[in-house]
Amino acid sequence: MTEGWFANVDWADIGQASLDTLTMLGGSLLASIVLGLPFGVLLFLTSKRQLLEQPVVYAIVSFVVNVLRSVPFIILLIVMIPFTVVLVGTSLGVAGAIPPLVVGTAPFFARLVENALREVDRGIVEACQAMGATTRQIVFGALLPEAMPGLIAGATVTAIALVSYTAMAGVIGAGGLGDLAVRFGYQRFQTDVMVVTVLLLLVLVQLLQMLGDWLVARVRRR
Repeated sequence: MTEGWFANVDWADIGQASLDTLTMLGGSLLASIVLGLPFGVLLFLTSKRQLLEQPVVYAIVSFVVNVLRSVPFIILLIVMIPFTVVLVGTSLGVAGAIPPLVVGTAPFFARLVENALREVDRGIVEACQAMGATTRQIVFGALLPEAMPGLIAGATVTAIALVSYTAMAGVIGAGGLGDLAVRFGYQRFQTDVMVVTVLLLLVLVQLLQMLGDWLVARVRRR
Protein backbone atom coordinates (compact mmCIF):
# COMPACT_ATOMS: atom_id res chain seq x y z
CA MET A 1 0.00 0.00 0.00
CA THR A 2 2.87 2.35 0.84
CA GLU A 3 4.35 1.84 -2.62
CA GLY A 4 1.00 2.81 -4.12
CA TRP A 5 0.86 5.99 -2.08
CA PHE A 6 4.46 7.01 -2.91
CA ALA A 7 4.87 5.44 -6.35
CA ASN A 8 6.79 8.44 -7.73
CA VAL A 9 9.08 8.90 -4.74
CA ASP A 10 12.73 7.96 -5.27
CA TRP A 11 13.99 7.62 -1.70
CA ALA A 12 17.62 7.87 -2.81
CA ASP A 13 16.84 11.29 -4.32
CA ILE A 14 14.96 12.24 -1.16
CA GLY A 15 17.99 11.29 0.95
CA GLN A 16 20.39 13.28 -1.23
CA ALA A 17 18.04 16.27 -1.30
CA SER A 18 17.75 16.14 2.50
CA LEU A 19 21.54 16.08 2.80
CA ASP A 20 21.80 19.06 0.44
CA THR A 21 19.25 20.98 2.50
CA LEU A 22 21.12 20.26 5.73
CA THR A 23 24.40 21.31 4.09
CA MET A 24 22.92 24.60 2.91
CA LEU A 25 21.31 25.15 6.31
CA GLY A 26 24.48 24.41 8.29
CA GLY A 27 26.84 26.40 6.09
CA SER A 28 24.64 29.46 5.72
CA LEU A 29 23.60 29.48 9.40
CA LEU A 30 27.22 29.41 10.55
CA ALA A 31 28.20 32.19 8.15
CA SER A 32 25.12 34.25 9.10
CA ILE A 33 26.01 34.02 12.79
CA VAL A 34 29.68 34.87 12.17
CA LEU A 35 28.72 37.94 10.12
CA GLY A 36 25.52 38.95 11.89
CA LEU A 37 26.85 38.84 15.46
CA PRO A 38 29.48 41.59 15.09
CA PHE A 39 27.09 43.76 13.09
CA GLY A 40 24.44 43.31 15.78
CA VAL A 41 26.93 44.24 18.50
CA LEU A 42 27.99 47.28 16.44
CA LEU A 43 24.37 48.36 16.05
CA PHE A 44 23.85 48.10 19.80
CA LEU A 45 27.07 49.84 20.85
CA THR A 46 26.64 52.79 18.46
CA SER A 47 22.95 53.35 19.23
CA LYS A 48 21.64 56.13 21.44
CA ARG A 49 22.89 56.19 25.08
CA GLN A 50 25.17 53.18 24.61
CA LEU A 51 28.91 52.72 25.13
CA LEU A 52 30.09 53.90 21.70
CA GLU A 53 27.21 56.17 20.71
CA GLN A 54 27.76 57.21 17.09
CA PRO A 55 24.53 58.36 15.40
CA VAL A 56 26.07 58.49 11.91
CA VAL A 57 27.61 55.01 12.11
CA TYR A 58 24.40 53.60 13.55
CA ALA A 59 22.29 55.23 10.83
CA ILE A 60 24.50 53.84 8.04
CA VAL A 61 24.68 50.30 9.41
CA SER A 62 20.98 50.30 10.27
CA PHE A 63 20.10 51.49 6.76
CA VAL A 64 22.15 48.70 5.14
CA VAL A 65 20.59 46.10 7.42
CA ASN A 66 17.09 47.36 6.71
CA VAL A 67 17.62 47.42 2.95
CA LEU A 68 18.93 43.85 2.84
CA ARG A 69 16.12 42.65 5.11
CA SER A 70 13.45 44.32 2.97
CA VAL A 71 14.44 42.68 -0.33
CA PRO A 72 12.22 39.62 -1.01
CA PHE A 73 14.44 36.55 -0.94
CA ILE A 74 13.35 35.28 -4.36
CA ILE A 75 14.44 38.65 -5.84
CA LEU A 76 17.71 38.52 -3.91
CA LEU A 77 18.41 35.07 -5.36
CA ILE A 78 18.13 36.42 -8.90
CA VAL A 79 19.93 39.72 -8.30
CA MET A 80 22.90 37.98 -6.68
CA ILE A 81 23.49 35.46 -9.49
CA PRO A 82 26.43 37.43 -11.06
CA PHE A 83 28.06 37.99 -7.65
CA THR A 84 27.54 34.35 -6.68
CA VAL A 85 29.16 33.15 -9.91
CA VAL A 86 32.19 35.37 -9.25
CA LEU A 87 32.41 34.24 -5.63
CA VAL A 88 31.94 30.46 -5.91
CA GLY A 89 32.06 29.84 -9.65
CA THR A 90 28.41 28.82 -10.06
CA SER A 91 24.91 29.96 -9.23
CA LEU A 92 23.53 26.41 -9.12
CA GLY A 93 23.60 23.68 -6.52
CA VAL A 94 24.42 23.92 -2.83
CA ALA A 95 27.46 26.16 -3.32
CA GLY A 96 25.48 28.61 -5.44
CA ALA A 97 22.74 28.88 -2.83
CA ILE A 98 24.85 29.70 0.21
CA PRO A 99 25.93 33.31 -0.67
CA PRO A 100 22.38 34.63 -1.17
CA LEU A 101 21.21 32.67 1.88
CA VAL A 102 23.87 34.39 3.98
CA VAL A 103 23.14 37.84 2.57
CA GLY A 104 19.45 37.28 3.20
CA THR A 105 19.74 36.13 6.81
CA ALA A 106 22.88 37.77 8.29
CA PRO A 107 21.16 41.21 8.52
CA PHE A 108 18.10 39.53 10.01
CA PHE A 109 20.23 37.88 12.69
CA ALA A 110 22.11 41.13 13.30
CA ARG A 111 18.87 42.86 14.21
CA LEU A 112 17.93 40.00 16.54
CA VAL A 113 21.34 40.33 18.21
CA GLU A 114 20.77 44.05 18.75
CA ASN A 115 17.36 43.37 20.31
CA ALA A 116 18.80 40.64 22.57
CA LEU A 117 21.53 42.99 23.84
CA ARG A 118 18.95 45.68 24.59
CA GLU A 119 17.24 43.24 26.96
CA VAL A 120 20.34 43.08 29.19
CA ASP A 121 19.93 45.01 32.43
CA ARG A 122 21.71 48.35 32.04
CA GLY A 123 22.78 48.12 35.69
CA ILE A 124 25.16 45.31 34.75
CA VAL A 125 26.90 47.54 32.21
CA GLU A 126 27.09 50.42 34.68
CA ALA A 127 28.58 48.12 37.32
CA CYS A 128 31.24 46.98 34.89
CA GLN A 129 32.05 50.58 33.99
CA ALA A 130 32.35 51.46 37.68
CA MET A 131 34.95 48.71 38.06
CA GLY A 132 36.95 50.17 35.18
CA ALA A 133 36.16 47.52 32.57
CA THR A 134 36.94 48.36 28.96
CA THR A 135 34.30 48.21 26.21
CA ARG A 136 35.75 44.92 24.98
CA GLN A 137 35.60 43.43 28.47
CA ILE A 138 32.02 44.61 28.93
CA VAL A 139 30.93 43.11 25.60
CA PHE A 140 32.58 39.71 26.03
CA GLY A 141 32.40 39.47 29.82
CA ALA A 142 28.93 40.83 30.50
CA LEU A 143 26.74 41.70 27.51
CA LEU A 144 27.11 38.55 25.41
CA PRO A 145 26.93 36.08 28.34
CA GLU A 146 23.86 37.83 29.77
CA ALA A 147 22.19 37.96 26.34
CA MET A 148 22.98 34.32 25.53
CA PRO A 149 19.38 33.02 25.87
CA GLY A 150 18.17 35.73 23.51
CA LEU A 151 21.04 35.07 21.10
CA ILE A 152 20.26 31.34 20.99
CA ALA A 153 16.57 32.10 20.45
CA GLY A 154 17.55 34.46 17.63
CA ALA A 155 19.77 31.82 16.04
CA THR A 156 16.85 29.38 16.23
CA VAL A 157 14.51 31.82 14.49
CA THR A 158 17.20 32.44 11.86
CA ALA A 159 17.68 28.71 11.28
CA ILE A 160 13.94 28.22 10.77
CA ALA A 161 13.85 31.13 8.33
CA LEU A 162 16.76 29.52 6.49
CA VAL A 163 14.79 26.30 6.06
CA SER A 164 12.12 28.18 4.12
CA TYR A 165 14.80 30.07 2.17
CA THR A 166 16.57 26.83 1.16
CA ALA A 167 13.24 25.52 -0.11
CA MET A 168 12.73 28.75 -2.06
CA ALA A 169 16.24 28.49 -3.51
CA GLY A 170 15.08 25.34 -5.30
CA VAL A 171 13.31 27.59 -7.79
CA ILE A 172 16.69 28.52 -9.32
CA GLY A 173 18.12 24.99 -9.15
CA ALA A 174 19.91 25.25 -5.82
CA GLY A 175 19.26 21.63 -4.94
CA GLY A 176 17.76 20.28 -1.74
CA LEU A 177 14.18 19.44 -0.88
CA GLY A 178 12.88 22.66 -2.42
CA ASP A 179 14.41 21.82 -5.77
CA LEU A 180 12.90 18.33 -5.62
CA ALA A 181 9.49 19.77 -4.79
CA VAL A 182 9.65 22.21 -7.70
CA ARG A 183 11.00 19.83 -10.36
CA PHE A 184 8.92 16.80 -9.50
CA GLY A 185 6.12 17.86 -7.18
CA TYR A 186 5.14 21.00 -9.11
CA GLN A 187 6.40 20.76 -12.69
CA ARG A 188 5.58 17.05 -13.09
CA PHE A 189 2.47 17.09 -10.87
CA GLN A 190 3.80 14.33 -8.60
CA THR A 191 1.80 15.09 -5.49
CA ASP A 192 3.38 12.31 -3.45
CA VAL A 193 6.85 13.84 -3.92
CA MET A 194 5.48 17.21 -2.84
CA VAL A 195 3.89 15.71 0.26
CA VAL A 196 7.10 13.91 1.31
CA THR A 197 9.27 17.01 0.87
CA VAL A 198 6.83 19.21 2.80
CA LEU A 199 6.62 16.69 5.64
CA LEU A 200 10.41 16.48 5.87
CA LEU A 201 10.70 20.27 5.99
CA LEU A 202 8.06 20.39 8.73
CA VAL A 203 9.95 17.78 10.75
CA LEU A 204 13.20 19.71 10.30
CA VAL A 205 11.60 22.95 11.51
CA GLN A 206 10.12 21.18 14.53
CA LEU A 207 13.46 19.62 15.45
CA LEU A 208 15.23 22.97 15.16
CA GLN A 209 12.65 24.65 17.37
CA MET A 210 12.86 21.89 20.00
CA LEU A 211 16.66 22.07 20.00
CA GLY A 212 16.62 25.86 20.31
CA ASP A 213 14.10 25.78 23.17
CA TRP A 214 16.17 23.15 24.99
CA LEU A 215 19.36 25.18 24.65
CA VAL A 216 17.66 28.36 25.84
CA ALA A 217 16.24 26.59 28.90
CA ARG A 218 19.62 25.02 29.66
CA VAL A 219 21.46 28.36 29.45
CA ARG A 220 18.90 30.10 31.65
CA ARG A 221 19.30 27.52 34.40
CA ARG A 222 23.01 28.27 34.73
